[in-house]
Amino acid sequence: MSERADFERVLASLHDAALDPSLWAGAFALIDEILRVHSTATVFGGGGPAGDIGIQLAWFYARGQRRRDLEREYFQDYYHRDERVPRLRRAPDRHVFHVTELFTEEELKASPAYNESMARCQAQDGLNVRMDWPGGASLAWLINDPVDGKGWSSGQLDRVRRLLPHVGQAVRVQHTLASAGALGETLTGLLDATGLGIVQLDARGRIVAANDRARDLLGSGDTLFDKGGFLFATVKAGDKTLQALLTRALPPFGAQGAGGSMVLGRPQKTLPPLVLHVHPVDRHPSDARTGPVAALAVIADTEQGARVDASAMAAALNLTGMESRVAMLLAQGKTVREIAEATGRKESTIRHHVKKTFAKHGLNRQADLVRLVLALAGTPKSAG
Repeated sequence: MSERADFERVLASLHDAALDPSLWAGAFALIDEILRVHSTATVFGGGGPAGDIGIQLAWFYARGQRRRDLEREYFQDYYHRDERVPRLRRAPDRHVFHVTELFTEEELKASPAYNESMARCQAQDGLNVRMDWPGGASLAWLINDPVDGKGWSSGQLDRVRRLLPHVGQAVRVQHTLASAGALGETLTGLLDATGLGIVQLDARGRIVAANDRARDLLGSGDTLFDKGGFLFATVKAGDKTLQALLTRALPPFGAQGAGGSMVLGRPQKTLPPLVLHVHPVDRHPSDARTGPVAALAVIADTEQGARVDASAMAAALNLTGMESRVAMLLAQGKTVREIAEATGRKESTIRHHVKKTFAKHGLNRQADLVRLVLALAGTPKSAG
């Protein structure tokens, strides 16, 4: 198969995974195969104090297998003392670093993060890159060692740089949907989302359907409007960017589209700007009511991406909604009795959720669970 075909295969898998988190394993397996590396990881967070990456989402994948054991070990034992973290947080947007550039010579000899955790993850010859995000957050993409052990070829580095914006875009769309509680919905189900504007477009860019939030925005005409069934931005410069995104997502002759994002200012300065994601989608015959949907325009407040919420915590830790809520309340210092009162559950029910969470992560003490949650929420203080 040609390199172009391989690249388009990865793009298609990323587009699907952004809407359905169960498909990330396949997407990361393809990335490992195309880049010829042992594994990759994505870490999203930010919006906290300077130098604090504020983790909200973290995935470590090796050849399509999610390594929750390595995620748990890293955030429990190494994250708070990993010398890379504050440096990567301040790194230029999309600058690809070899991991050794993020440690001093002395740290390379003595750092537990480099010599223990990264050795186990086969990441000591890896690449790290950070991408900017609206609201002060960022995404780190960690590409671990090449499988041949011969270092990085120019071809591999080129493929990393080509894939970089697409990996970031897929995670960006997923996090936006998760923050609104809409992740994993069918195309029809997305139209019921209340925290987002959803506009569905056909292969020509014509509006197929829009939810209430999107219709309100289009009707007001202050940032976006509908003309002749097509989507436009009110400001000329913004519309030029929007049309370029739509053309990129909906290329002619059935070619593979690519997603992209933009920020739209609001006439009312008291309101936060909007971020608009244009995301290609495959046709879904089971969603007959939506028609031939070829792309989504997802519209959200720019502040949304910086919030930590229960759905993002649940995705990061593989918890149910209630397990995630209990874990977050424990991390806030609440007792089991207080959590029971706040949620209207029995104390025995709360303890049951805690025990199930312990079992999922191999934990034995509440202090260990709190420490894990605080790492994912980006809180620097220790627990227990």
